[in-house]
Amino acid sequence: MSTERLFHHAVRPAELLIRGAHVLDPRTGLDEPHDVLIREGRIAELGSPESVHPAGETEILDAAGKHLFPGFVDPHVHLRTPGQEYKENLETGTAAAAAGGFCAVIAMPNTDPVVDDAAILRSLTETARREAHVPVGFLAAITRGLGGTELTEMAELRDAGALGFTDDGKPVVSAGTLRKALQYQRLSGGVIALHEEDPELSRAGAMHEGAVSARLGLAGIPSLSESTMVARDGALAIYEDARVHFQHLSCVESVAALKHAKDAGARVSAEVCPHHLTLTAEEVRTLDSRFKMNPPLRTEHDRRALVEALRTGLIDCVATDHAPHAGHEKEVPFEQAPMGTIGLETAFAALFTELVGPGEIELATLIERLTAGAALYGLPVPRIAPDETANVTLVDLDARFEVGAEGYVSRSANCCFDGRTFQGKVLLTVAAGMVAFRARMPAEAPAFR
Repeated sequence: MSTERLFHHAVRPAELLIRGAHVLDPRTGLDEPHDVLIREGRIAELGSPESVHPAGETEILDAAGKHLFPGFVDPHVHLRTPGQEYKENLETGTAAAAAGGFCAVIAMPNTDPVVDDAAILRSLTETARREAHVPVGFLAAITRGLGGTELTEMAELRDAGALGFTDDGKPVVSAGTLRKALQYQRLSGGVIALHEEDPELSRAGAMHEGAVSARLGLAGIPSLSESTMVARDGALAIYEDARVHFQHLSCVESVAALKHAKDAGARVSAEVCPHHLTLTAEEVRTLDSRFKMNPPLRTEHDRRALVEALRTGLIDCVATDHAPHAGHEKEVPFEQAPMGTIGLETAFAALFTELVGPGEIELATLIERLTAGAALYGLPVPRIAPDETANVTLVDLDARFEVGAEGYVSRSANCCFDGRTFQGKVLLTVAAGMVAFRARMPAEAPAFR
């Protein structure tokens, strides 16, 4: 697996000794305190606390009582470049990712213009080389202009660096068009990622169709709108022996359709978002537009089904669907507000607080699912092991903080967790061997030995 389709701004490689952190990496079997020496951006040595003594000019970070994890990978973010930089851009979005412990992200193509042409994609990759704090991969559109009819030049887009293809933000409604895309995908490579929604069923819905929507008098989006498309596209994936990824699943019926497809031998994977794992449609009673997203928050029954599917691995990974919107866009009546919430800076803390704390999922399982998004697109999964590129995040699991109290690194503030108190504060992120984020914490002077 290669990182050649990831792009970022290169700075000086880290020279750092993280001393005494509790290292947890479910893939390498580490679950105990260690010293971790990073030299020239690579993990040079692991040892028991106080056993590693760096040579040369190395910063020593006292991390006793903190936890060191592999860096997280987010397979679904919206960085709004090109065309909507007033909401987010590659610099601010990747800075938010680093602040949340992410060492890599994958950006969606529903920008303005849409990433449906190799020239646009090449321009994006060049911008990322100048501005991105963490490596960024890009998905290109399946259809031109996200129109759902004419396929893009998928082979040319792959040659220009696309990790895969999606019309995220819109579904590919035509089964015939999607079948052609899956056939071309076999030739061009990459993954087809699908936003699953039947517009004839969701129509102008603003939230989940159910008791809360009826009480509020809001048009609802039935779970059937999503699950019927998952079932259809799982069948297409089997028929065409295609590699398909289902984005942001939100309901129990979709979990059942995913299981059916996997049991039948489909080469499919799926993701779920922190907000769907921790919140329900009950939040919408406030009519706060930060709780308006697509797919919508659903019921407690749906939430529990999603958590169980993530725990067992039926759902493969966590994705934030980080979707920035400017204040003036969200500060309108609920029905008129755009869909979406930001989530890069809060993903780990939300899931640690709301799922690990109550015992709904193990910490090691959460870390595995927060890093698994890399493998879906053929990228190396971060590992804490000698000679690996340093992709790590240091977290204080005891630190409590109020979301949004000190603002956001993201350019936008439409966070559905705003005002909540979480545990699990990211202190340091090393991405692609370089320090991408650090919070204030005590550090020893560089050691000269």
